[in-house]
Amino acid sequence: MSDAKSAPGTASSTGGGAAPPRAVLFSGARVFDGRSDELTAPTSVLIVDGKIVSVDGTEDAPSDVVTIDAGGRTLTPGFIDAHAHVMLQPEVSVMANTDLAYHALFGASMAELYLSRGYTTIRDTGGSTFSLKKAIDSGMTEGPRIYPSGPIISQTAGHGDFTPMSELPRLVGGHRDNMQRDGHLLVVDGVAEMLQAVRYNLGRGASQIKLAVGGGCASDRDPLDITEFTAEEIEAAVKVAGDWNTYVATHVYNPTGIRRAVEAGVRTIEHANLIDAKTLELMKDQGTWMCPQVSVYVTDPPGLAEVTKAKFAQAREGLDTVFSLAKKTGFERLGFGSDIISAPDNLARINEEFVHRTKWFSPAEVLRQATRNNGELVALSGPRNPYPGTLGVIEPGALADVLLIDGNPLDDPSILTDPESNLVVIVKDGKVAKNLLANGK
Repeated sequence: MSDAKSAPGTASSTGGGAAPPRAVLFSGARVFDGRSDELTAPTSVLIVDGKIVSVDGTEDAPSDVVTIDAGGRTLTPGFIDAHAHVMLQPEVSVMANTDLAYHALFGASMAELYLSRGYTTIRDTGGSTFSLKKAIDSGMTEGPRIYPSGPIISQTAGHGDFTPMSELPRLVGGHRDNMQRDGHLLVVDGVAEMLQAVRYNLGRGASQIKLAVGGGCASDRDPLDITEFTAEEIEAAVKVAGDWNTYVATHVYNPTGIRRAVEAGVRTIEHANLIDAKTLELMKDQGTWMCPQVSVYVTDPPGLAEVTKAKFAQAREGLDTVFSLAKKTGFERLGFGSDIISAPDNLARINEEFVHRTKWFSPAEVLRQATRNNGELVALSGPRNPYPGTLGVIEPGALADVLLIDGNPLDDPSILTDPESNLVVIVKDGKVAKNLLANGK
């Protein structure tokens, strides 16, 4: 640290203590800009008022700038998790038997965990995250930027239907389960209910809509091969999202469900573990994004029933197919996500995803997926984007979310699995959330 008077290691988005610096200058940093295959030579990156101003040191720095001597370390864009569930980390049985206040406290701690792992942005693809987002944005608590979907929209007996088997159906006076009442899930049937549900989520502040259009691993009654929602129901959701100038993302594993969603105008396919070459080609032709995950299938969440364990195993077997096809065909609209639920210990190891993906991709390709690619993916929300600006890259004009890393993740991505030691500086929105250099590392 060359400017000890400003103590940037103590500044954070919580608003406590000293005010965060208006300008931060990294000197001597080797930059991964989110696009390239290699790091730059040591250079300077200037951040002013939450935006990157220059990447070559040619811009004059304000007189009150705080300078961080990177010492040849690697500077990358902040990581983006494009398939997160920050509010759904307690085990399912705990979620069903606690109230939203508990979920919110738990979610706030998980948001801090995300930021400590280098994730300055998450696209939350299901859960009651609206209030948590507001708390983070206002500085009440620390965490990443959140692109909220609101409750996952599911059909009866679909991936988001956790209604107890002892409960009567709504057709004859049954009630919605706690997960729906708490705003994590919403079960609908028919075009009319779909229209209402999508409008409800968008009216609450959803940046995109999340549907379940196929069977899922963590739910008991929907095998992975089934297709959920009719084409008309999916098209209704896409139409309303389009009217709001945003898009629909869909949970689905099997080719039939993927094709139905793509043909209805869905913009992102989540998972896709059981995809085939013909369906991937359709996605490529339609400009559809795909966001698969690895880590969630490597270690099963705790407390699974045998039927759900079998489905996780089935999805695990499909991983090589989906990633090998994407690599072979040059599928470029590939996101980076975790989908870790009900497993805070697994979430703490989220950066193992960078290592797992090197079975199919180079470290540079993986790092691009978690930065530049995901920045483009979250920007699909258009005018509903809660954080207008460019994310996932280090270039003039981009939003100032950056990480200073001890070591070179393009050579050895495993260094990211020790974030406590190797994520030396974390900057979100131009504010220094962590700075080990201030403590003399």
